[in-house]
Amino acid sequence: MQQASASFVNVGERTNVTGSARFKRLILEGDYETALDVARQQVENGAQVIDINMDEAMLDSEAAMVRFLNLIASEPDISRVPIMIDSSKWSVIEAGLKCVQGKAIVNSISLKEGEEPFLQQARLIKRYGAATVVMAFDETGQADTQQRKIEICTRSYRLLTEKVGFAPEDIIFDPNIFAVATGIDEHNNYAVDFIEATRHIRENLPHCHVSGGLSNISFSFRGNNPVREAMHSVFLYHAIKAGMDMAIVNAGQLAVYDDIPAELRDAVEDVILNRRDDATDRLLALAPKYQGDGKAVEKQDLAWRELPVNERLAHALVKGITDYIEEDTEAARQQAEKPLHVIEGPLMDGMNIVGDLFGEGKMFLPQVVKSARVMKKAVAYLEPYIEREKAAGSSNGKILLATVKGDVHDIGKNIVGVVLQCNNFEIIDLGVMVPAAKILEVAKAENVDIIGLSGLITPSLDEMVHVAKEMQRLGFDVPLLIGGATTSKAHTAVKIEQHYDGPVAYVPNASRAVGVCQKLLSAEHRPEYVAQLQREYDVVREQHARKQPRSKPVSLAEARQNGLSIDWQNYTPPRPNVLGVQAVEVDLATLRKYIDWTPFFLTWSLAGKYPRILDDEVVGEQARHLFDDANAMLDRLCASGELKAKGVFGLFPANRVGDDIEIYADESRQAVVHRAHHLRQQTDKPKGANYCLSDFVAPKDSGVADYIGAFAVTAGIGEDELAKSFLDDGDDYNSIMVKAVADRLAEAFAEYLHERVRREHWGYAADEDFSNDDLIRERYQGIRPAPGYAACPEHTEKDTLWQLLDAQVHTGMTLTESFAMWPGASVSGWYFSLPEARYFAVAQIQQDQLEDYAARKAWSIAEATKWLAPNLG
Repeated sequence: MQQASASFVNVGERTNVTGSARFKRLILEGDYETALDVARQQVENGAQVIDINMDEAMLDSEAAMVRFLNLIASEPDISRVPIMIDSSKWSVIEAGLKCVQGKAIVNSISLKEGEEPFLQQARLIKRYGAATVVMAFDETGQADTQQRKIEICTRSYRLLTEKVGFAPEDIIFDPNIFAVATGIDEHNNYAVDFIEATRHIRENLPHCHVSGGLSNISFSFRGNNPVREAMHSVFLYHAIKAGMDMAIVNAGQLAVYDDIPAELRDAVEDVILNRRDDATDRLLALAPKYQGDGKAVEKQDLAWRELPVNERLAHALVKGITDYIEEDTEAARQQAEKPLHVIEGPLMDGMNIVGDLFGEGKMFLPQVVKSARVMKKAVAYLEPYIEREKAAGSSNGKILLATVKGDVHDIGKNIVGVVLQCNNFEIIDLGVMVPAAKILEVAKAENVDIIGLSGLITPSLDEMVHVAKEMQRLGFDVPLLIGGATTSKAHTAVKIEQHYDGPVAYVPNASRAVGVCQKLLSAEHRPEYVAQLQREYDVVREQHARKQPRSKPVSLAEARQNGLSIDWQNYTPPRPNVLGVQAVEVDLATLRKYIDWTPFFLTWSLAGKYPRILDDEVVGEQARHLFDDANAMLDRLCASGELKAKGVFGLFPANRVGDDIEIYADESRQAVVHRAHHLRQQTDKPKGANYCLSDFVAPKDSGVADYIGAFAVTAGIGEDELAKSFLDDGDDYNSIMVKAVADRLAEAFAEYLHERVRREHWGYAADEDFSNDDLIRERYQGIRPAPGYAACPEHTEKDTLWQLLDAQVHTGMTLTESFAMWPGASVSGWYFSLPEARYFAVAQIQQDQLEDYAARKAWSIAEATKWLAPNLG
């Protein structure tokens, strides 16, 4: 879409009573649960921050803000993104800051009332550990010219950094986006003023950020969405290149810059960049042509086949077309002096175009992976000719990638490898569950330039620390890359980087990997980049050291006293229709109907909720192609039997004893066959319970007979073999596709089995009749929390499940030494039937619960610390 979009942050705008009529209505009616769906939809649609505003005359804004933020804190799928607290009332902002878990952003402060109130508010924001938006507004009014924007932002920056000690990376300037093409000549340069002020701010005020309200720019064309979308895209294209890295924006209403019709794009660009005196008139004259949809469908033809061979190769790479690749590669070989020159010439030229387009946001990840498939097929065709000449090509560097010991997840790592290969890096992929000794042995033997470690489960973090220590002990000096779902810049800075003298770089996603590797392997740029990393890590470590708990901790005794209260004497838990363990096999065609597609698109870095994503203005076309490819893969898997699904579940008599759940051999409840150990929330919750999963089972001393369920399912039998066969054929795209589809089928299996248990085997919801969308939204009674996730974050509890279900015998599924499930496309967890049962996050626990848990598990404190480290307060 625009250059540097990989580092651009979308701020969701719909949880704002002043900007969303629906959200305002829901809040005024007190329907906070539905209002939470608005926040959830923003996150699903790609918002990386959500802006929350409760400034409405008919509201108690402070109470509404507190209530809504407290509800968000118990919703992991919403609270995983930062919160921007937006209000013109300081009391509302401060009330919100007291609720937010994690780092908040305040929107906003300014100099409009002078320096003293500005400094006072900044000091309080700093004390709360939040970042802040600073409006370009001073005692004389809003900044409307480039000079005024720069003056106010520079003054604010100096006050914040020099008088308050505010971290510059926590400052987000909003230099005011105003409408252009209004017919008023004084407004014509507003966009240019913003863009040039942004450029100056980012170049002269180190480490700060620049944001703005994007919709303002196109206010003059209300009612003409195609023109507005074009204006937004063109403005972002230039503003982001100048350094703008955040915006309040609806990502679903952005046109792809290169897809805007040329005449419209040129007319809009004339307005945005103020290139002609008659720019507004020309756009007004053109706008009616684009009223409504205004977009023509591009015809697919084979005109490109008439291009010179080098251009045909580039076209095939960019479009991911394999149909003619061997024919064109042979034609290029005939023209080249050596077959290697085809790789180093037109093929690499084409991949450089792909890399540039991806970096600029003009191509999406699925397209890049398809481009890699074309490249590999061309290289495979040339390899016999190259082998005859015994020639070897050059690369930008040799990189070793591995998923660390104990972890089996590799989709993200594989995608990173493909993206790096597209940029002419040589990749050595050691696969999954790779011990530190093997990683370092191969790294030394192959003389690699960089080592990259990946992991998904929390125990992988400790293994990464071990690898770093071993690299230091053995005298390595190559850069170390850290990535994966559980990793973070904070963990890298605090736990890993200090154990290794070589460069350590945290890589949050595939789009960042190329830039990081290029800097690390550049003699010119590496010293500056490594120094920058050191400064960033120092700041992160300092923030970590002084970090205060976001919520007040309470003792374990207090938390237990405030546990969920259920009137067990007036509730009869449903008895399962059949007790004991049962194996389950189901065909993929059945599971297919239960797939939740939204996470599938996220795997491929396409943000948006299914099915809306298929019509998304930005990624819709690619989402449709990807969806078609996934369904073609499903058609194949359903027909061929190359992938199989197996599962097992069990329903057992059970009762709660403290924070544990005793699971009995039979209804006599005399023999305890297993004991499930659970953790309790340990933060001050004056208006809610301190949940523990054991609260959802009747206490033993109540005399009430209760039950619990357990399950383990996989849709990954045959997954690794099939993925490898695609990989051996040079088809990274389908190799990744198999794993992505298998993951979705495993989750679908869990959903399908839970439905059958509720309706048939346990039978407490025999009349339940939900659509797949209802199932995805978990509108049914009961929950199925998984060990390793928020409500039961301690991974070793999977071993209890495995023993209880005899899971390996029934399914072939195994656990690694770090308690990751193999195959990777697997799901396991508990079943609770209580109507009040709900998902929650244990979050941070205190020393007293650590010691209590160690005693319950018969562990040493050191062992308990090892497994509970991510949750220790």
